Amino acid sequence: MKWGMKVNVNTRFMTEVAMMTALGIILDYLAGVFSIKLWPNGGSISIAMIPILLMGFRYGLKGGLLTGFLVGTIQLFYGYIIHPVQAMLDYPIAYTVLGLCGFFMIRSTMTVKKKIIYLILGSFIGVGLRLVSHVISGIVWFGDSAPEGTPVLEFSVVYNSTFLVPSYVISVIILIVLLKTAPQLFEPKGA
Repeated sequence: MKWGMKVNVNTRFMTEVAMMTALGIILDYLAGVFSIKLWPNGGSISIAMIPILLMGFRYGLKGGLLTGFLVGTIQLFYGYIIHPVQAMLDYPIAYTVLGLCGFFMIRSTMTVKKKIIYLILGSFIGVGLRLVSHVISGIVWFGDSAPEGTPVLEFSVVYNSTFLVPSYVISVIILIVLLKTAPQLFEPKGA
């Protein structure tokens, strides 16, 4: 009987990872289709991070890291790639680190205030590390796009912040609304 329960928990977890990965890809695709192109080398304001962050808050590191890795890896098939290392920094690594929000896994015993603090902090760390990954890629592979006289580091930080900061703010607002209206989304069943 115990073994059967374990299979059901693992099946549920893997099904949720697959569904959230698909949702992340769909949201990313829609952002690309309906967004205003801010920069020539990519980057758009998107809510594609929400499924990854949600899995981190719901299941901890295993849910966030796995979902982020899968979203980033699938993006390799349609992303802007000029070098294998750049591709890894801008896609699998950038999206996997979002899953580190799982250090702030939401527990049903927490107060709503503490859950909101965890959402804000966990998302900030995940998105901040994603920004670091994109900035490194920008310095190494896109530095020649910097306007003359602008330090490459400054250019890369500004470039990547123009879409990641608004994406972070929008994602956190949506996660807080979800927390208040559908708190069960943050509580894994049988995990």
